[in-house]
Amino acid sequence: MISNKSTKTLIKTLHKKQKVALLGLALVTAAQATAADTQAGNKAEVRTAQAAALPQTVQWPYVNTGLKRDPEMEKLLDQILARMTLQQKVAQMIQPEIGYMSLAQMRKYGFGSYLNGGNTAPYGQKQATAEVWLKYADEMYEASVDAKQDGSRIPTIWGTDAMHGHSNVYGATLFPHNIGLGAAHDPELVHRIGVATAKEVAVTGIEWSFAPTVAVVRDDRWGRTYESYSEDPAIVKAYAGQMVSGLQGTLNKDFLQGFGRIATAKHFVGDGGTEKGIDRGDTLIDEQGLRDIHAAGYMTAIQAGVQSVMVSFNSWNGVRLHGHKYMLTEVLKNQMGFDGFVVTDWNGHKFVEGCDLEQCAGAINAGVDVLMVPEHFEAFYHNTIRQVEQGIIPQARIDDAVRRFLRAKIRWGLLERGKPSSRVESAQMAVFNSQEHKELAREAVRKSLVLLKNNQKVLPLSPKSQVLVAGDGADNIAKQAGGWSVSWQGTDNTNADFPNATSVYQGIRQQVEAAGGKVELAVDGNYSKKPDVAVVVIGENPYAEWFGDIQQLEYQHGDKRDLALIKKLKQQGIPVVTVFLTGRPLWTNKELNASDAFVVAWLPGSEGQGVADVLFADTQGKARYDFQGKLSFSWPRFDHQFVLNKGDTNYDPLFAYGYGLTYADHKELGQFSEQVSAATAAGSDDGIQPLFLRNLTADMAWVLADASAAGSENTATLITTPFGVSLDGKSLAMQSVNLSYQEDGRQLRWNAASKASASLRYIKPVAASKYNTAKALRFSIRFDQQVPTELNLAVLCDQQGACQRQLSLTEPLAHLKPGVWHTVELALDCAAVSSAKEISDAVLFSSSGQHSLAVADIVLSAQKSTEAAAKDFVLIGCAN
Repeated sequence: MISNKSTKTLIKTLHKKQKVALLGLALVTAAQATAADTQAGNKAEVRTAQAAALPQTVQWPYVNTGLKRDPEMEKLLDQILARMTLQQKVAQMIQPEIGYMSLAQMRKYGFGSYLNGGNTAPYGQKQATAEVWLKYADEMYEASVDAKQDGSRIPTIWGTDAMHGHSNVYGATLFPHNIGLGAAHDPELVHRIGVATAKEVAVTGIEWSFAPTVAVVRDDRWGRTYESYSEDPAIVKAYAGQMVSGLQGTLNKDFLQGFGRIATAKHFVGDGGTEKGIDRGDTLIDEQGLRDIHAAGYMTAIQAGVQSVMVSFNSWNGVRLHGHKYMLTEVLKNQMGFDGFVVTDWNGHKFVEGCDLEQCAGAINAGVDVLMVPEHFEAFYHNTIRQVEQGIIPQARIDDAVRRFLRAKIRWGLLERGKPSSRVESAQMAVFNSQEHKELAREAVRKSLVLLKNNQKVLPLSPKSQVLVAGDGADNIAKQAGGWSVSWQGTDNTNADFPNATSVYQGIRQQVEAAGGKVELAVDGNYSKKPDVAVVVIGENPYAEWFGDIQQLEYQHGDKRDLALIKKLKQQGIPVVTVFLTGRPLWTNKELNASDAFVVAWLPGSEGQGVADVLFADTQGKARYDFQGKLSFSWPRFDHQFVLNKGDTNYDPLFAYGYGLTYADHKELGQFSEQVSAATAAGSDDGIQPLFLRNLTADMAWVLADASAAGSENTATLITTPFGVSLDGKSLAMQSVNLSYQEDGRQLRWNAASKASASLRYIKPVAASKYNTAKALRFSIRFDQQVPTELNLAVLCDQQGACQRQLSLTEPLAHLKPGVWHTVELALDCAAVSSAKEISDAVLFSSSGQHSLAVADIVLSAQKSTEAAAKDFVLIGCAN
């Protein structure tokens, strides 16, 4: 052990040389933290051998960052590690989530880091201000350095998904999502956005950003397509280093100083290349392709000194990356020379062979240094300690992981800066959503817009005109912001959640009214005065990872309501300019044909004025800003072109990579084919129709209703409910829960004697004939208490309440153990069937009393199971 005197001498020397204050890091007390194994429980022997794809003879480039390890720092790290207990080391490696961890637990264990998920804000306040976030950061910091229980004074750090600005925080500046920035083809702009984002993160007291995403997307059905800059590895490579240096500061200049935050390159590696665009799926590609396509962004990110790399959920040729030692240790750390730390994604370790939510030697042995364990962090902590003691995880691997993490903390100067509110940068709250940042975001919107069509040169528009603004995206900031905006999926947001933002309509109104023109907002196109031109703002509803995966590329397949709106206006002789809000290229031939001009605005964020800046001329009729955006993703000619990338064999896009008109272009587009492919017309042929499975069915919503109430005042309709939604505060409430993935289930809580129901309802009723082949309904269910005395299920019901099948679940499910997920299959091909012509509610659960249950994975199937597949599988036949 080193004495306090010698420690201070060493620190003084280091401070003089590096301006790195380490006071406190070396003052870890010698007290041993008690290993309370009782909470972990006895576990079966863990299989530690991890399957790994045999590496091919491909050389990965060593990236010389110019970031050298300081011998004095390494010496100090040696001494710190020698003083730390195993318990303290393991605590450094575990990252809980604030929705599940208390201050008392941080004080008890001294975890090295923590995070807020996309749906979590301090104290459960979705609209918490930046000052409230900073207050919470102070509390966590102080709890982490309280050595009374765990014996450690090593401060914790807070990680957050600052995806397009400090996007989880109410009132922050939201920049265009990455797909829009890719269309701008401007690396310097990306750097400036990184700097601005770091500033807004800094004033909330947070030290670590889970950005940038450096995925290279190959199949646009992937729900995270908008997180990618381009299908072209060259753009991703050019941008990644710029965003990292913007967030962290530039090497040999202001690296990790001032506003600089720890950045994260993610997700390593191949996340954008999964088969069929399935999130967390399998990327089937040889090692050279993995290196040259999917790893391009990591080259420049490491070169810029990125301190963190997040592992991807996906597999590579059948092997989960979270347990892939060859990729994480041999390639990333050894061959590429990455000397930062590797962090898992949300519970990503659980998919590694031999692992579950509460333990994963396989991921740690593969090279993971910090594990994101949102809920089960206490059990994971105790189990990891036990696995080290049993020799399943080598002590050397623990020491290496902790060293890497502490090195990044020291480089950032964590101890020198003190608690969050005492830091110089935290006092500059005026940078949060500053006018400078708003102007930067507005500039980014202008540069990201791509003009696909401008027949008869309808654009630019005169601001002196009578302008109609229509479409459900016109005055909808949630829609233009997309996912990862205040909440994870973004589906529960309203304009009230974006107090400093400007919608597309508001931006148009400002410019038109300032020029003396007139503007009318009519979402449905039913104007009061015939306009000179209509700007129709349409596009995808918000979504994020996993839930955002789609099966078809046709925009609004099966319900072309936006096309009908465009055609209605055109039939009245009104020129139509369509502004398309989207997170990916979609097959929009019909909408393109119906429009005079078509502008892809991507997901522009909080500054909708940027759209109006380019659409409208000045009062003299001269364009104020020209279109600069060029496609960084190829635009599909056919609705089945799921994999369409620059350089492909038989490359045949509607608009090629790099396409984008300007006002100088004189190009009249003819009619494009509107023929739908046979596969799209036929729909899915696998016999399974998802109702609530990964939220793939976009035309449905959860509806909570009080059966005792007359009228609709006690009915709440919601797409997702991440923060929890109550029907009337008493009778029924719903919130998100986890089954296999983050928020893939819904918990229903009945709180009153009156009956209330929760149903999966079609936004627009569908033909009953759609279900002619449905033989069974399958779903997962978990009772939080004993099965209630009254619980009814109705399936495939019309608006009058006539259903394909209705029954009480109380008796057939009475034996199920509380707290455990079970799969239930209900037969639908019984003798008595409904004569309904249209189905309104696919599934409806009704009950009363005080109890709660959770449901997930709700699907209709054309096949029935003949016998129970497992002990937790319940078959309910026609006799029930």
